[in-house]
Amino acid sequence: MEFLVLLIMIIIIYFILRFVFEFNIKKLKEISENKELDEIAQRYPENIEICKYYLKKLNNESVKIEEDKESNSTLYLVMSNKIFIANLKESYTRIQTIAHECLHSIQSKKLLWFNFIFSNIYLIYFFLITILTIFKVLPYKMLFLSVFIVFSLIYYAVRTYLEMDAMIKARFLAKEYMEEIEISEQEEIDKIIKQYDKLNNLGIKFTNYKFLSNIFWKIIILLLIFVIF
Repeated sequence: MEFLVLLIMIIIIYFILRFVFEFNIKKLKEISENKELDEIAQRYPENIEICKYYLKKLNNESVKIEEDKESNSTLYLVMSNKIFIANLKESYTRIQTIAHECLHSIQSKKLLWFNFIFSNIYLIYFFLITILTIFKVLPYKMLFLSVFIVFSLIYYAVRTYLEMDAMIKARFLAKEYMEEIEISEQEEIDKIIKQYDKLNNLGIKFTNYKFLSNIFWKIIILLLIFVIF
């Protein structure tokens, strides 16, 4: 009975958070698409050149860079100390996106490694207790659920810090870059930065909501399984 009550409470909180965070992926996509700004951004160097400029500016030139034009994901991997750049050439967002990943590369290596290791432990723990419950061999369900919630809080705290830190600073790094290389007029730079501000305003809320949503769905799945089995 207690699991059913918890399940109802979690679902209610989930929808309240969805409303509070004003989750609107359609609006986020609309802001990220701007033909005028795309044309301005295409005058800038290739993605790898931009990335090298940022890394030099951040005194972190040991990072390896790889561009994959077939990929849709741009990310920094601490395991290989490498930035993977997706097919961003056509979008004005690329100047900030590359800055974001370069900023990840100078974050605390302890935190980055902890995030990588703990994220995997967190997922393994989730799948393990799910399987054990289905096979009816999991004792003290409430205890294991409590541990999972504590793990979720740790995961959320570390992951959101890393993302928010890079997202907030990337806007300023991108602005500095555009002003330093003097390809665009200040008016054009201001237009891009203004759009970045709109994008980040929604993007930060969306990122927070996304991480919370992933956690809530895992808890909901666990509670459903606990109720059924």
